[in-house]
Amino acid sequence: MVTETAKTGCGETAAVTLPRRPSNLKKRIKGSITGWLFILPTVFGICVFTLYPIIQSLYYSFFDYNMTSRFDFVGFGNYIRIFSGDSDMPKVVTNTLLFALLNIPVTLCGSYLLALFLNVNLKGIKVFRVLYYLPCTMPAIVSGIVWSYIMRYNVETPGLFNQMFSAMGLPMSRFFYADNFTAVASIVLMNLWSLGGGTIIWLAQFKNIPKQLYEAAEIDGAGTVHRFFAITLPMSTPMVFYNLITNFIVTLQFNGTLTFAPNTGAGNNNATLMFGLKIYLEAFRRTNMGYACALAWVLVVAVGLVTALLFKTNKWVQYDN
Repeated sequence: MVTETAKTGCGETAAVTLPRRPSNLKKRIKGSITGWLFILPTVFGICVFTLYPIIQSLYYSFFDYNMTSRFDFVGFGNYIRIFSGDSDMPKVVTNTLLFALLNIPVTLCGSYLLALFLNVNLKGIKVFRVLYYLPCTMPAIVSGIVWSYIMRYNVETPGLFNQMFSAMGLPMSRFFYADNFTAVASIVLMNLWSLGGGTIIWLAQFKNIPKQLYEAAEIDGAGTVHRFFAITLPMSTPMVFYNLITNFIVTLQFNGTLTFAPNTGAGNNNATLMFGLKIYLEAFRRTNMGYACALAWVLVVAVGLVTALLFKTNKWVQYDN
């Protein structure tokens, strides 16, 4: 109860007892109980299947753990091994950076140009949008198996591409079976198959560009090329920034070579051994779970640093305001 003073009709004051008002915190808690009950299954799932495994992997990274009998504390031993004791790491880092330098620009530019083509007002253009997106509905494992047959290097039963090369009198390519730059380039070529997924995002960005800008530019006499560089490209930079970050993260974690490359996805002479595949092989092929967790956390730190750097240098992004 709260006691307050109030003036009476004769100008005198009198004590008035009022009920205590509930605090804002209690009101907020009471008003959000229903909402918390609705999202409780999701919160539980995130805590059990996401947060707990993250904390557990950090804990395991300080142990020599083989998932069965060995669980020895090694401190920063796994991290020291990554930077000085693992002979595969120079090849892993080289392949990963090479793949990122090739795949990210090709994927961004390819999907952007495809979206520009699909953004025109032509009869039947929606059919092409669906056709270009259909490969994205195929599971990654199935897609990898399909491409392993398309790029197969075999003299007796060559893949589709090598059959075409032979018909034109050209030598067959080893593709994924090469032990050099060709193996990584083949993966980049394969990823062109799924450009339709990024194209959908670009199309959504194009629809958000105000038509008044194009109308004003046409009145001023701006041509198609001028409108592209003065309006379309600058207004697309927020999505360029988003796709750049997401593509970089996905590229560093890429381990799709498991489904088509030889030597358990690592390729001949480790030509396709990249960071994501290295983590998988250490964890589930060699049962070095502690070392795999350390690799995963090094990857997390690398992604975080590059993402922070991109956010620090995003002055080129043109937002609506």
